[in-house]
Amino acid sequence: MSDLPTYKDLDVVNNEYSDRDYNINVEVPEFNCVCPKTGLPDFANIKINYIPHKNIVELKSLKLYMVKFRNIGIYHEHVTNQILNDLVRVLNPKKIRVVGDFHPRGGVKTAVEAVWEK
Repeated sequence: MSDLPTYKDLDVVNNEYSDRDYNINVEVPEFNCVCPKTGLPDFANIKINYIPHKNIVELKSLKLYMVKFRNIGIYHEHVTNQILNDLVRVLNPKKIRVVGDFHPRGGVKTAVEAVWEK
């Protein structure tokens, strides 16, 4: 199905400051997907922190990539790690951390942190 989010949806921009290490912090406070068990919506704040290498992610493409999860049934752990894997594949950063900070539902709150480092 072509509507599934993939690393191919993410565009990159040349990092003009690759001679130094610096942090990029991006938050997507209105992220949503669907619980694969119940079909109910899940809402989260996705936090991305990375030290770029040669590329940075183009933010409009990141936004459109995130929106594609809206109707996808996926567990919190899986979506957080998929986002990390897709960003690593297109950016090859020096280090990256993705946190899926999911809103409480049914008395349960989940936060998933996935990290990758060269």
